[in-house]
Amino acid sequence: MQEIIRALILGFVQGATEFIPVSSSGHLVIVPWLLGWGPSTLLFDTVLHWGTLVSILFVFWRDFLRIIIATFKSIPQRSLSDPDARMGWYIAVGTIPAALLGFFFKDALESLFMSETRGPLVAGVFLLVTAALLAGSELMTRRGTAQRLIYQMKWGDVAFIGFAQAFALFPGISRSGSTIAAGLVRRFRRDEAALFSFFLGAPAFFGAGLLQLGDALATDRSEVVAAAPELVIGFWAAAITGILAIRFLLDYLRNHSLYLFAGYCFLVGTGVIVLNLIR
Repeated sequence: MQEIIRALILGFVQGATEFIPVSSSGHLVIVPWLLGWGPSTLLFDTVLHWGTLVSILFVFWRDFLRIIIATFKSIPQRSLSDPDARMGWYIAVGTIPAALLGFFFKDALESLFMSETRGPLVAGVFLLVTAALLAGSELMTRRGTAQRLIYQMKWGDVAFIGFAQAFALFPGISRSGSTIAAGLVRRFRRDEAALFSFFLGAPAFFGAGLLQLGDALATDRSEVVAAAPELVIGFWAAAITGILAIRFLLDYLRNHSLYLFAGYCFLVGTGVIVLNLIR
C-alpha cells in the first residue's frame, strides 16, 4: 500500500510540476528526500514522463495531427510555405540541443538525480536559477513589447529556445520555465511561449522515455512485473494532473506574469538548501 501511495503522490508531482514552471525534476528529487523515500527507479521515471506525454497529446492532438501531416507533405514539396509545416520542423530542430546533451552526458546527469545526499542540494540551488530565469525574463519583457505569436517564429528563436530546453536537463531547472522564459526574451506572448514549450516537450518526453527504457528493461524483468501496479497508477496520475496543469497554465498566463512561480522556486530552493545544510 505504501508503494501505491508513493506512486500516486509522485505521479501528481510530475504531472503538475512538468508544465507549471517550477521544475518536475527538482521536485522528484526533493519530495522523496523530504518524505524519507529512496530515489525512484529509471523505469518509474520513464513511465511518469510518458504520462505527461499523454497529457500533451490529449490536449493538443488536433494541432499535432495537423502539424505532422503538413510536415510530411513539405518533404516532397520542398517547401515551408505552410505554417504548420514550419512548426513541425521548428519542433524537430528545437529538440536537437537537449537530445545531444542528454545522449552524451546521460550518466553524469543521472548521477545528479540519483544521489540521495547531493541531489536535493543541487536541486535547491538550481531552483534558485529557475527563479532568476523567470523573474529576469519578466523584467526584460517589461522593457519592450511581448506580442509575437509562435507562428511568427524564426529559426533564431527556435535555436534560442531549444538551447534553453537543453539547460533544463539539470535537476531544479524547469523545462517549461526555461523555455517560456526564453520565449519571453524573444518577445513572444506568455501564453504563446507556453504553447511552444508544450509542443517542444512532446518529442523530449518521448526521447527521454526511450533512452531510459533501454536501461530499465536491462534489469530483472520480474521486477518490472512486480512494480506494474505502481507504474500504472503513477502513469495515470501524471497524465490526468498534467492535463489540468496545461489548461491552468495557458489560462493563467493570458493575464498574469511569471513572478508567482519565481517566488515559489526561490522559497522552495532556499528552504531545501537550508534544510540540507542543517541535516
